Amino acid sequence: MPVLLTFGDSNTHGTPPIIDRAEYHRFGAGVRWPTVTHAALGAGWELVEEGLPGRTAQYDDPVMGDIMNGRPALRMALQSHGPIDVMTLMLGTNDVKTRFATQPEQVVVGVAGLLDVAMSLEYQNRHGGFRILLICPPPVVETGPIKTEFWGGAARSQALAPLYADLARSRGVGFLNAGQVIEVSPIDGVHFDEAAHAALGRAVADAISALM
Repeated sequence: MPVLLTFGDSNTHGTPPIIDRAEYHRFGAGVRWPTVTHAALGAGWELVEEGLPGRTAQYDDPVMGDIMNGRPALRMALQSHGPIDVMTLMLGTNDVKTRFATQPEQVVVGVAGLLDVAMSLEYQNRHGGFRILLICPPPVVETGPIKTEFWGGAARSQALAPLYADLARSRGVGFLNAGQVIEVSPIDGVHFDEAAHAALGRAVADAISALM
């Protein structure tokens, strides 16, 4: 049975558009895009969801803590699960937060480091070889209750897709530009609504089928 590992942040976790920052919510199974992808791939697949709200590609978060750094988290996930056959990687949204003061190229540096971890002999051998789909998240919009955290992030995130595409080509992995499939919710400018999760889930399933 092939195994899919989805590694990402709150949009992989299934966080709905935020209205009240003090409340925690999560879309249910069947709504979250990884579960939509899983259903589309068919009953022969197993799904491992590894989405953490606030996760970055490379930074310890001064507010949310060092557990948000995707580098050690990816190593932990690849040692906790397996063997896996396909991994999706969608990170970078939180890296454009104002407090990290990143430029688009710096965001891609962090993602490249994650790809290098996943493609290392250690983890490829551990899992018997697995394919990778790099997903560029859709650009953020500076609106709603978390807009101050993303001040300046809209412009930075809009520049990411061609850089991610070039990175994917350089590493020989699959690529999907989520911004060509969905948009973030106008409620908070970062998260996906139910329709977006459904559309992205189907697009990811198509991209994985093409990889296989």
